[in-house]
Amino acid sequence: MFATLKVLFDGERARIEDRLKDTYAVELIDQRIREAEANLSAAKMTLASLIQRRRSEERLADTLDKRIATLEGRAKEALEAKRDSLAAEAAQSIADMENERRIRRDTIDRLDTRIAQLQASVDTAHRRIIDLKQGAITARTVRREQTIQKRLNRTIVGTSAADEAEALIKRVVDQDDPFEQSEILRGIDRQLSGQAADDKLADAGFGDPNRVTADAVLNRLKAEK
Repeated sequence: MFATLKVLFDGERARIEDRLKDTYAVELIDQRIREAEANLSAAKMTLASLIQRRRSEERLADTLDKRIATLEGRAKEALEAKRDSLAAEAAQSIADMENERRIRRDTIDRLDTRIAQLQASVDTAHRRIIDLKQGAITARTVRREQTIQKRLNRTIVGTSAADEAEALIKRVVDQDDPFEQSEILRGIDRQLSGQAADDKLADAGFGDPNRVTADAVLNRLKAEK
């Protein structure tokens, strides 16, 4: 039972983690790029330190070369002058410096190997970060497009501001015309009061007219000629 619960909990935790990654994918990409840049910066510092040390070793080795050459010349002069003890002392110093020079040259060779390896790693990491930054730009663009599309989908498909606007337009358009309604009401009132029948009889010429008609106006104009 506990094993089953553990499997269920692990599965739910994995689903939550996936949802978080989907939601904050762009932010996570930017964070990982910052971490990669920090690592690259540290690698550059290490590379600079190795190059600096290599140059220092090279200068010391060159100095030893000069000292050895100078001391060898002096030792030869001592031998020519039959000063064997001085020549032997010089020879010992030369031997010590040659041993030191060999160690420094070996160190330089090792540093050259490490520098070459680290330089290659730095170049690779630099190119990869450039690719990651380009990918991040693409990811942000896609995320914006997805967000806009989701909003459009809600507007087109679901209950939204557009739906509410359409309902309000229909509500206004479908309302009765108040002017037409008042005319109808006046007609109904005339019919109920008998005014409509009285108007019809007056218009037909029975009794005095209740209102001025177009025919009456025409007749008056003709009589005034």
